[in-house]
Amino acid sequence: MVTIHYHLPGLFEFYDLYKLFLPLFREHREYFYDWCDIGSVYGAPGDCLWGGGRVGFGDENPDNVVSMMKEYKVSARLTFSNSLINEKHLYDRKCNRLCDLFENVSGVKNGVIIHSDLLLDHIRKNHPGFYFVSSTTKVLTDFEDFRNELNREEFRYVVPDFRLNKRFDELNTLTTAQKQKVEFLCNECCWFGCYDRKNCYENVSKKSLGEDCEDHICVSPEAKYGYRFSEAMKNPGFIGVQDIKNVYAPMGFSEFKIEGRSLGSAMILEFLLYYMTKPEYQLNVREEIYLDSSLDLF
Repeated sequence: MVTIHYHLPGLFEFYDLYKLFLPLFREHREYFYDWCDIGSVYGAPGDCLWGGGRVGFGDENPDNVVSMMKEYKVSARLTFSNSLINEKHLYDRKCNRLCDLFENVSGVKNGVIIHSDLLLDHIRKNHPGFYFVSSTTKVLTDFEDFRNELNREEFRYVVPDFRLNKRFDELNTLTTAQKQKVEFLCNECCWFGCYDRKNCYENVSKKSLGEDCEDHICVSPEAKYGYRFSEAMKNPGFIGVQDIKNVYAPMGFSEFKIEGRSLGSAMILEFLLYYMTKPEYQLNVREEIYLDSSLDLF
């Protein structure tokens, strides 16, 4: 079986969790499926002008984040997926300093998840050491639009809208090179019939830019319940462990993104247990994490 690369949420948001999980993953590899690894951890600090996708709340010192990711040789991805960037935003001091800090880290290549082509051009010109990921915030629901995005040489990976996850007849028409660039969003809880997803992301972009705007009202019939992993598993676009092993890997796909930047550490741990941990060792991993008094799981 090909190695499956998971891209995990909360680079800044869940630093304390990964500070415990990454050494556990390295020192007790027998706890985890031998066919998977950590492709990256992604996220953005709170009050990040270029941020998008989810309203950021990460407050960990970026120097600590860089040191941790360098120590464990895991790629860090800056989530700069704001869709409403214009020229004046390109010179934000905080975001450019983050690029300076994360761009050239020995032993690992870091990336940027991005929506705006204007911002893409700015970072490529001034920080050529990154690789780039086309953000799911583009809401690429038309398969030919998605195929065209895969053909853009500036992107190493492209994250389609989750509603393309099970379009197997069309996914099978992709070339090997295109398949290697597809990064599926596995555990989306958004209503499969949502017609307002782009507006939702734009509302987050406005908030990141400091605009005074009302909260977006989710149109999902189940919105009042919030995110529940048990409900996400019922989503027609959900990709589970057996799907990855028995369907996607044999088709030639190896990149899978786990969402959850706006959730709590306890929920992220459940994702790590479900997607990466052998069932017979899940209690061991829970105990290692729960018994560390330095981590606030909720």
